Amino acid sequence: MPYIISLLTAILLTSFAYFLGDFFLEQALAIWHPLFIGASVVVLGAVVEKLRSPMWLIIVTPFPVGMTLLFLFLKSTWPVWLLTYGLTLAIYVIIHMIVSFFFRFHSLIPAWKLSKSA
Repeated sequence: MPYIISLLTAILLTSFAYFLGDFFLEQALAIWHPLFIGASVVVLGAVVEKLRSPMWLIIVTPFPVGMTLLFLFLKSTWPVWLLTYGLTLAIYVIIHMIVSFFFRFHSLIPAWKLSKSA
Protein backbone atom coordinates (compact mmCIF):
# COMPACT_ATOMS: atom_id res chain seq x y z
CA MET A 1 0.00 0.00 0.00
CA PRO A 2 1.47 3.40 -0.93
CA TYR A 3 2.47 5.55 2.04
CA ILE A 4 -0.06 8.33 1.29
CA ILE A 5 -2.91 5.79 1.28
CA SER A 6 -1.65 4.37 4.59
CA LEU A 7 -1.44 7.87 6.04
CA LEU A 8 -4.97 8.80 4.93
CA THR A 9 -6.33 5.48 6.18
CA ALA A 10 -4.65 6.01 9.55
CA ILE A 11 -6.13 9.51 9.79
CA LEU A 12 -9.62 8.25 8.96
CA LEU A 13 -9.46 5.33 11.42
CA THR A 14 -8.13 7.52 14.23
CA SER A 15 -10.75 10.17 13.47
CA PHE A 16 -13.45 7.51 13.50
CA ALA A 17 -12.39 6.45 17.00
CA TYR A 18 -12.65 10.05 18.24
CA PHE A 19 -16.02 10.44 16.51
CA LEU A 20 -17.44 7.30 18.11
CA GLY A 21 -16.05 8.15 21.54
CA ASP A 22 -17.89 11.46 21.43
CA PHE A 23 -20.99 10.04 19.74
CA PHE A 24 -21.65 7.47 22.46
CA LEU A 25 -21.29 9.97 25.32
CA GLU A 26 -21.59 13.67 24.54
CA GLN A 27 -22.31 14.31 20.86
CA ALA A 28 -20.63 17.66 21.39
CA LEU A 29 -18.11 17.63 18.54
CA ALA A 30 -18.66 19.02 15.07
CA ILE A 31 -17.80 16.52 12.33
CA TRP A 32 -14.55 18.31 11.54
CA HIS A 33 -13.27 18.08 15.14
CA PRO A 34 -12.52 14.33 15.05
CA LEU A 35 -10.98 14.76 11.60
CA PHE A 36 -8.73 17.55 12.86
CA ILE A 37 -7.73 15.56 15.95
CA GLY A 38 -7.09 12.41 13.90
CA ALA A 39 -5.01 14.27 11.33
CA SER A 40 -3.00 16.05 14.03
CA VAL A 41 -2.28 12.88 15.99
CA VAL A 42 -1.34 10.73 12.99
CA VAL A 43 0.73 13.37 11.18
CA LEU A 44 2.60 14.24 14.38
CA GLY A 45 3.30 10.55 14.98
CA ALA A 46 4.50 10.14 11.40
CA VAL A 47 6.78 13.19 11.66
CA VAL A 48 8.29 11.99 14.93
CA GLU A 49 8.84 8.57 13.32
CA LYS A 50 10.46 10.12 10.22
CA LEU A 51 12.87 12.00 12.48
CA ARG A 52 14.08 8.58 13.66
CA SER A 53 13.09 9.32 17.23
CA PRO A 54 13.27 6.55 19.81
CA MET A 55 10.28 4.19 19.93
CA TRP A 56 9.05 5.49 23.30
CA LEU A 57 8.89 9.06 21.93
CA ILE A 58 7.01 7.93 18.82
CA ILE A 59 4.44 6.22 21.04
CA VAL A 60 4.12 8.97 23.67
CA THR A 61 4.14 12.13 21.52
CA PRO A 62 0.66 11.91 19.91
CA PHE A 63 -1.21 11.29 23.18
CA PRO A 64 -1.03 14.78 24.73
CA VAL A 65 -1.99 16.36 21.41
CA GLY A 66 -5.11 14.23 21.04
CA MET A 67 -6.01 14.67 24.70
CA THR A 68 -5.60 18.44 24.58
CA LEU A 69 -7.52 18.90 21.33
CA LEU A 70 -10.36 16.71 22.59
CA PHE A 71 -10.55 18.73 25.81
CA LEU A 72 -10.61 22.02 23.91
CA PHE A 73 -13.24 20.89 21.40
CA LEU A 74 -15.52 19.19 23.94
CA LYS A 75 -15.85 22.32 26.09
CA SER A 76 -16.99 20.08 28.91
CA THR A 77 -15.95 19.14 32.43
CA TRP A 78 -12.77 17.26 33.23
CA PRO A 79 -14.60 14.01 34.22
CA VAL A 80 -16.63 14.03 30.99
CA TRP A 81 -13.47 14.63 28.97
CA LEU A 82 -11.67 11.80 30.79
CA LEU A 83 -14.54 9.38 30.19
CA THR A 84 -14.78 10.42 26.53
CA TYR A 85 -11.04 10.05 26.04
CA GLY A 86 -11.04 6.66 27.77
CA LEU A 87 -13.85 5.43 25.54
CA THR A 88 -12.11 6.86 22.48
CA LEU A 89 -8.91 5.03 23.42
CA ALA A 90 -10.80 1.75 23.93
CA ILE A 91 -12.51 2.13 20.55
CA TYR A 92 -9.17 2.96 18.95
CA VAL A 93 -7.60 -0.19 20.41
CA ILE A 94 -10.46 -2.32 19.07
CA ILE A 95 -10.21 -0.72 15.61
CA HIS A 96 -6.44 -1.16 15.70
CA MET A 97 -6.69 -4.86 16.60
CA ILE A 98 -9.25 -5.58 13.88
CA VAL A 99 -7.42 -3.69 11.14
CA SER A 100 -4.05 -5.08 12.19
CA PHE A 101 -5.34 -8.65 12.22
CA PHE A 102 -7.24 -8.62 8.95
CA PHE A 103 -5.21 -6.16 6.88
CA ARG A 104 -1.75 -6.19 8.51
CA PHE A 105 -2.08 -2.42 8.90
CA HIS A 106 -0.84 -0.41 11.87
CA SER A 107 -3.42 2.33 12.26
CA LEU A 108 -1.40 4.88 14.24
CA ILE A 109 1.97 5.23 12.51
CA PRO A 110 1.66 4.20 8.85
CA ALA A 111 5.40 3.71 8.38
CA TRP A 112 5.58 0.98 11.03
CA LYS A 113 5.59 -2.53 9.71
CA LEU A 114 3.87 -5.23 11.74
CA SER A 115 6.30 -7.88 10.59
CA LYS A 116 9.24 -8.37 8.24
CA SER A 117 6.88 -9.72 5.56
CA ALA A 118 4.40 -6.84 5.81
